Amino acid sequence: MLEMALLTIFPGAMAMAGAMDLLTLTIPNRISLALIIGFFILAPLAGLGLTDIASHVACGLATLVVGFLLFARGLIGGGDAKVLAAAGLWIGFEMMLQYTFLVAIAGGALALSLAFYRSMAMPRWALKQDWAVRLHDRNGGIPYGIALAAGALWIYPSTQWLTGG
Repeated sequence: MLEMALLTIFPGAMAMAGAMDLLTLTIPNRISLALIIGFFILAPLAGLGLTDIASHVACGLATLVVGFLLFARGLIGGGDAKVLAAAGLWIGFEMMLQYTFLVAIAGGALALSLAFYRSMAMPRWALKQDWAVRLHDRNGGIPYGIALAAGALWIYPSTQWLTGG
């Protein structure tokens, strides 16, 4: 049961955050909340001690501060900042540098893909899809939750949650 929860809660919530951001350019607060609640339920069950939990909480809080600074500067959305902090809670300081690097790679690929998509005529099928039209708008935002989710799914198998270390 614990293994199933570890294999579904974080990856599933992060995938949902990326999908919601793609389709609506928003990430519902309930996703961040589910990540936070899931962490506090699973951390003791997975064997994280109080010191480890405190370190993960500190990482989540530090990431929240950075996320809101980026939000205040208009570089990411509020939902992105909250999901980033919730991901920091799960990932911890040990893997945060690698996570940030992977998010940057995924974000760069996303930006290049969107630039290409926005430079071409919209496919006929996409004209009837609100999300595709919104995504095609050159003045529209970038659904950075996709990059946050991609980085999280990429790094998660290397975290102490799945390696036991």
